[in-house]
This record gives sequence, C-alpha cells and structure tokens, in this order.
Amino acid sequence: MKFGIKEVVATGISTALFVALTEIQIPLGFIPNTALQPRAALLVFISAVFGPIVGGLTGFIGHALGDALFYGSVWWSWVFPEAVLGILVGLFAKKYDIKEGGFGGKQIALFNVVQIIGNAIAWILVAPVLDIVIYAEPANKVFAQGFWAFLGNIIIAGILGSIVAVGYSKIGAKSSSLQQEE
Repeated sequence: MKFGIKEVVATGISTALFVALTEIQIPLGFIPNTALQPRAALLVFISAVFGPIVGGLTGFIGHALGDALFYGSVWWSWVFPEAVLGILVGLFAKKYDIKEGGFGGKQIALFNVVQIIGNAIAWILVAPVLDIVIYAEPANKVFAQGFWAFLGNIIIAGILGSIVAVGYSKIGAKSSSLQQEE
C-alpha cells in the first residue's frame, strides 16, 4: 500500500469534510444518540478511492475530532468502528476501479456488498462490544443503537456513496485520459 503526498492530502481534506459533515444529521428519534449522517457516504467513498490507510485514518481522526468539537468529548467505542469501516472498504479499492473510470454494475455491487459487510462488522459487532467493555453500557441499548446505525449507514452509503463514486469515476477517467494525451 502506497502512502505518499496524494494520500496525505486526501486524508487531510477528507477528514476536514468528515468533521464538517458531523453537524449534518437526521436524528432517529426512537433510538437515543443515533442519527443518519451523510459523512458515512463520504467515508466509504474516500476509502474506495484511496484505500484502507486513508479510509481508516479519515474514519478515526474524523470521528474523534467531530466528537470533540461538536459534542465536547470523544466516544471511543464509535471512533474505532469508523476506522474499521474505512479500512474494510478500502481493502478492495483496486477492485472498485473508480479511479480508472470502470465503476460500473459489477463494481457498484461489490462496493455495496463490502460496505454492507463493513458496516455490519463496525456497528453491529465492534461498536456495541466496545460500548459494553469501555463504558459498561447496557447490552440491549447498544446493540439496538448499533443496528440502527448500521441500517442508516448502509442506506446513505449505498445511495450517496454510489452516486458520488459513479460521478467521480466518470470525471476521473476523463481527467486521466486527457493527462495521458498531453
């Protein structure tokens, strides 16, 4: 895995966007402290384009900074799963073919299967277990929160993440072919 200037810049910009998007949320009134957030789409998109290191760092740093700035403290049991999601989606970055302009039917399907599995691991498994271990939260509460976070994230990531990836793939491919012609 390469981590050069492009990846450092991508991490910085995507982390700043992730933090900014922390404020945009649609609360799920029936589940406390859980909301639909478009930053989930940003994370899976960035991970799919730049890979697991950028994805993991964006999720980890972005969530930690977002919590600190907007909520006054960091909820670590939800920071780590965000990094896990970024890493898992990013592991398949080359297969999505986004940068090369090949993000079509099979790649979109793979992207969504991976983001659904990654979200399940992050929010149905890792977050609730860490909530119990770190904060001694009641299991029934945290597993319900984790499930609803999972459901919201897969919907937002599946729709917004796919749309942004398709658009970026089309623009990126044109940009790359123009650079090669020059």
